[in-house]
Amino acid sequence: MQNIEAIVRPEKLEDVKDALAKIGVGGLNVVHVTGRGSQRSIVHTPGAEPYEVDMLPRVKIELVVSDGQVDQVVNTICEVAHTGRVGDGKIFIAPVTDAIRVRTRERGDAAL
Repeated sequence: MQNIEAIVRPEKLEDVKDALAKIGVGGLNVVHVTGRGSQRSIVHTPGAEPYEVDMLPRVKIELVVSDGQVDQVVNTICEVAHTGRVGDGKIFIAPVTDAIRVRTRERGDAAL
């Protein structure tokens, strides 16, 4: 099993959720976060004085999948979240040693 954390633009969340559902991945968690990467900052000029925002809103999508699903999930997220602009996001993958479904106490892939 692998834990996948994808940081994407907030406006891409619904598209990513829908695309993951189409490939059979329904279980996920979403956390609204702020952060910065290579994009660093953007300058807003709503009035007379421009101001710089260096912590930008993003969405972190967290899911645990079986080892055989990792490539398909990563490819799906990359295809759907891609805009071609700096700040499209990052994906992190880490191994999960076990998972337990609280209701039935199933373990491993059966708990997913």
